This record gives sequence, structure tokens and C-alpha cells, in this order.
Amino acid sequence: MPNVNVLLDIAKSEISNLDHGEIFLLRDLFKGYEWNRISRSDRLLLGTLFLNYINISSNEVKAIEKTSSGQQRYIKSTDI
Repeated sequence: MPNVNVLLDIAKSEISNLDHGEIFLLRDLFKGYEWNRISRSDRLLLGTLFLNYINISSNEVKAIEKTSSGQQRYIKSTDI
């Protein structure tokens, strides 16, 4: 399994495949079996790194509310 930095790069590159205004979870950027192969600790770390990336560096994605299970939801900006 790739390290967390490689997984973060994969997630960032997958953003381009989303439609503007689309709401998604980080796990949606990976195929189901790929996400399931990532250890829980790495998924938590990846979530933190992705949220930091969105808050600091990304104009095209915004963090919105969390789900009832505590997963952060994101939206691809419509003004790009």
C-alpha cells in the first residue's frame, strides 16, 4: 500500500474528475477496494492532511459539514 503522501497526491488529482457543485467524501476519490485496503490509522491521517490541503491551498474545493458518522463532506466550487 502506498504511503499517505502518495495517497494524498492521488486524492488531489482525482478532484479534476468531479463536476462543479458536486458534494463528496474523501473516500469517494478512491475505488472501494483501494479505500478498504488503507489502514484505519492511515485513513485518519489522510483525512487530516486532505482537510489541511483544502483549507490552505485549494480554491476549487471547500469543506462543508460533517456527516452523522463524523466524515468531512466537501464540495467542488462552482465559481471556477
